Amino acid sequence: MSAQMLEEYIETGNHHDLEILLRNSPHLLRENTSHHISPLLLACYYHKENVIKTILGHLTTITIHEAAAIGLATHVEAMLKQKPEVIDEISSHGFTPLSIATHFGKDEVVRLLLAKKADPNIPSQNGYQIYPLHTALTGQYDIISKMLIEAGADINAVQNANITPLHLAAQQGNIDLIIILLENGADIATQTSTGQTASELAMEKGHKEIAEILALH
Repeated sequence: MSAQMLEEYIETGNHHDLEILLRNSPHLLRENTSHHISPLLLACYYHKENVIKTILGHLTTITIHEAAAIGLATHVEAMLKQKPEVIDEISSHGFTPLSIATHFGKDEVVRLLLAKKADPNIPSQNGYQIYPLHTALTGQYDIISKMLIEAGADINAVQNANITPLHLAAQQGNIDLIIILLENGADIATQTSTGQTASELAMEKGHKEIAEILALH
């Protein structure tokens, strides 16, 4: 019952009752939630800042994945000094610290991880084959996308449904990233699992000029 309450308080952002619960049952933070992630990571995915602060007040240690999600670059750096091998460690839900930092748009952590030689080409281990570059483009984090490309991210990597980074940039009409992807060898002919090219996806979203450029390229 307490575990259920914990999740409910996290999801609703009820940090006041969460504080009372954790004072009496701090052990709840050491158990994974029904989403197969820690309570702290769950709070990050729900974007509940006050809940994150409340949970942090009851923890003595956090994982590199949690630090990456919150954007605690100094913590990440300290962890890597102590245990360099955790740099590409896969979380319980299938993501590397780099993937998680990318998902939450934490530029500083991404920059640090890449400087420490985190691998930008490890896909998620959860059946969806999501790469950090796909995540950055989906979140429209242009700075992170550029950092990943500079660090050697595979421009033509395919995730679930045979989607490439170029497909995502074309759908968004992101001409800046489209140019960078093309300059780095993006394949315009690759089709999604439904048979659509980047040009066709751009047209479908109303980006006519981009669609024409991609069709001619």
